[in-house]
Amino acid sequence: MNILFRGGSAFVGGAVRPDAVLVRDGVIAAVGPEGELSRSAPGHDTVDLDGGLLTPGFIDAHMHPVQAGLERAKCDLSEIFGLDAYIAKISDYATKNPEKTWIDGGGWDMSAFPNGLPHRSQLDFLDRPAYLIQRDHHAAWVNSRALDLAGITKETPDPADGRIERDADGTPSGVLHEGAMDLVGLLAPRPTAEDQARALAEAERHLFSLGVTGWQDAIVGSYAGSDDQLPTYVEAARAGRLRARVVGALWWDRTRGEEQIEDLVRKRATAEGLDRFAATSIKIMQDGITENFTAATLEPYCRCGGTGLSYIDPGKLKGYVAELDRLGFQVHFHAIGERAVREALDSFEGTDPANRHHIAHLQIIEPSDVPRFAALGVTANLQPLWATHHAQMDELTLPFLGEPRSSWQYPFRDLQEHGTRFCAGSDWPVSDPDPIQGMHVAVNRTEPGGSVHAGYPTAQTPFLPGQRLDLATALSAYTEGSAWINRSPAGAIEPGRPADLVVLDRDPFELPPADIWTTRVRMTFVDGVAVHGR
Repeated sequence: MNILFRGGSAFVGGAVRPDAVLVRDGVIAAVGPEGELSRSAPGHDTVDLDGGLLTPGFIDAHMHPVQAGLERAKCDLSEIFGLDAYIAKISDYATKNPEKTWIDGGGWDMSAFPNGLPHRSQLDFLDRPAYLIQRDHHAAWVNSRALDLAGITKETPDPADGRIERDADGTPSGVLHEGAMDLVGLLAPRPTAEDQARALAEAERHLFSLGVTGWQDAIVGSYAGSDDQLPTYVEAARAGRLRARVVGALWWDRTRGEEQIEDLVRKRATAEGLDRFAATSIKIMQDGITENFTAATLEPYCRCGGTGLSYIDPGKLKGYVAELDRLGFQVHFHAIGERAVREALDSFEGTDPANRHHIAHLQIIEPSDVPRFAALGVTANLQPLWATHHAQMDELTLPFLGEPRSSWQYPFRDLQEHGTRFCAGSDWPVSDPDPIQGMHVAVNRTEPGGSVHAGYPTAQTPFLPGQRLDLATALSAYTEGSAWINRSPAGAIEPGRPADLVVLDRDPFELPPADIWTTRVRMTFVDGVAVHGR
């Protein structure tokens, strides 16, 4: 079947061109003037762009879609804000689901609570234990029933990789940070294989509606507190149910050492030969987040002291990464604090750039480390939505980072000027998976209209505006940049590429930058077949 996309513009080679695009049998066949392409493909179907923009399918380089699908089916707090709204939603969910033995779900925002901390007493109206994961997935809010079931008391010590928040008298307050989450989380009901398959299908449907045709799942393979999602992808790919192009990043167990590499090689092999899924990346979480002081910093946090956590001993990390690199794995780091970023970069010294290693999040980078990305061939995996003024940033981050460290955050322009390769993602369900919203923030460094934080007093004050990117760079990061990371054949509009394409309802390049967020996806195609829209 031939399809001619006409009547608008196309994002080709990093720029907008007034071209039509011809697709033949699911592959891009030609790009050029509409009249010329029309004559070369008699009997073609036509998609009228109606003045909009045709782009490559978006590819998210760091997200957790199965987890997002599971959370959307539970008590989902991600699209509301504030204690009153949370309690109303939790109460309604409990009433509508009397058969559930636990009230679980998540999506609450630290900035909705004084000092970022909810309390067990706020959930003690429930007749069941509650386990609600924070939006960033670095803490859980639990009630007294859950604490009692887990046997967590004043005497319970903090785990090595986490912290139990406590009242003044030492009583657990109901917030569990990082590794302490598992003290309760492992007791909550586990999803079945069928639950996970449905969650993946729902996540894919939602992502197609946003123009996302591929992604890297930043955690597959089992780890403490999780359920192994690797079989979910493998089975969906084998059965032909998975239509997106996906790479899974296998979890590096921070409680183990080099002996786990044999297991990772075996897991990689379970996905070999699949058309839509590969397990060729390794996810290493090197630190936590700034808001609970677990992000690894070079100097102590202001007001509270401490320099966060390095989950993997930096002295051993380089050896682990060198062996993974030798075996042809890509390494995908989580690094938030400037010490974690440096430890990740140090571990990449001497590795093969052809393995396409990358570091995600990159909230704080000490300026002398910025040039090292390009020098080492390491890709910066951006989550642009976080680079704004919102309550979590202004009230829970800036006061504890201090200067000059606060000004080192999300240095996108500095990285670009040093020749760094970009890819981009959302970390969904941590934040909105809509790439258009991420591009808006990358360009404006302000909150998109319609977000739960858009009404915050400084939300439209640009956050470190000197670090803005131009729209073409941001769009390229979400397309060709992320395709490169995933070794995907898609990601660009050029002959021979798969016709993974997105029709936008307008050309965002013609909008005032402040209105980029208003752009919507009309249609999404995978291999030339419409998977969203008509």
